[in-house]
Amino acid sequence: MRDYKSLTRTRWDCKYHVVFIPKRRRKLIYGDLRRILGDVFHELAGRRECKIVEGHLMPDHVHMCISIPPKYSVSNVVGYMKGKSAIAIARRFKGKQRNFSGEHFWARGYFVSTIGLDEEMVREYIRNQEQEDVH
Repeated sequence: MRDYKSLTRTRWDCKYHVVFIPKRRRKLIYGDLRRILGDVFHELAGRRECKIVEGHLMPDHVHMCISIPPKYSVSNVVGYMKGKSAIAIARRFKGKQRNFSGEHFWARGYFVSTIGLDEEMVREYIRNQEQEDVH
């Protein structure tokens, strides 16, 4: 049975597959940044009552399966997470590399797809990103 969540007058299960990249798709997500970025994303999602169900950080992009309540738009949540994570990166890594400057870390757009009944397939795809990129 599906795990439906509840708001005051709503039962919901809204999950999305979201992908976004650093500016110019530079391979910047590695080392210390990769270690802290997962925690940063989980904390930011929690602030918007969202939950990252599955996620994977590749050197040049981020994949996540995220559950977003219907009272928030996907663009609002993704914009919030990208903006606040860019600020966290700038504060944490300022002075280490010129590329880590707040609003200039993430590219402007993102990919989003609703998950619906294919959740397990999408989660498996996100989990196996390392193998998918090799082929």
